[in-house]
Amino acid sequence: MMIDKLIDKIKQTGNPTVVGLDPRLEYIPDFISKKYCDKYGATLKAASKSLYAFNKKIIDEIYDIVPAVKPQIAMYERFGLYGLKAYVKTIKYAKQKGLIVIGDVKRSDIASTAEAYSDGHLGEADVFANKIKSFDHDFITLNPYLGSDGINPFLKDCKKFEKGIFVLAKTSNPNSGEIQDLITDGVPLYEKVGELISKWSEELIGENGFSEVGAVVGATHPDQAKRLREIMPHTFFLVPGYGAQGGKAEDLAVCFNKDGIGAIVNSSRGIIAAHMNDKYKESFNGEENFAKAARQAVIDMKNDLRRCI
Repeated sequence: MMIDKLIDKIKQTGNPTVVGLDPRLEYIPDFISKKYCDKYGATLKAASKSLYAFNKKIIDEIYDIVPAVKPQIAMYERFGLYGLKAYVKTIKYAKQKGLIVIGDVKRSDIASTAEAYSDGHLGEADVFANKIKSFDHDFITLNPYLGSDGINPFLKDCKKFEKGIFVLAKTSNPNSGEIQDLITDGVPLYEKVGELISKWSEELIGENGFSEVGAVVGATHPDQAKRLREIMPHTFFLVPGYGAQGGKAEDLAVCFNKDGIGAIVNSSRGIIAAHMNDKYKESFNGEENFAKAARQAVIDMKNDLRRCI
């Protein structure tokens, strides 16, 4: 099962870190962007070529010390079809290097539309009786707002293709409480969502005791994370919000079990933009060392997390 593969990779690397591949053009060193701007001009094609070249160098430096990467599709969709080409190439390259890929797509819909999303992101498309994989993520993120109708098609493909999902439960953004903390039947809405996630996970539990159905639980809400861990003992957590958003390693211990398993913690700009951080500029002088700065940021994050897990 895919969740067992992820857990095995975490154990192999000793590192519960997922690197968020959320590139912005301002993160990309001039020597990369200039190359493609000189060739293609200030175009969407030049932008997408720059994104992929940047990602590739990051992956080359971190693939042996992290279990997974998490590309955020919006950072590529902004550049249209060219951007999506960079997204697909990034997924394929990460897999070639042995990484688990979590597609941060946050899809949500019902009936045939949800089936279409699932075909594209987890399963395969029926192309005139020929079955073809499209994005081929290992995991994707989903929005549960439409209820079971919006989740069930993805559950079917999780079973059929040994894939996984992470369902939004309590997100890390400051205003998440406007909806997620609303009281219904005497408890916050995020607890109700946690109960649903636990129900959806029951038939997809792997050898390590965790389900293919995971939950997104923000590092910036440790009290809520503790409660969600109680509600969802067999649910693996994808934890955003560490570092730049304010989440600290001390806040994350509640997401893990006594064996130090149970969650994977995301960092995006804290790693891929480390070369812009004064902390790393002196040691990794020169823009050509940007990926080496990212590697050191991963090592620092691993050590910080292990201090508290």
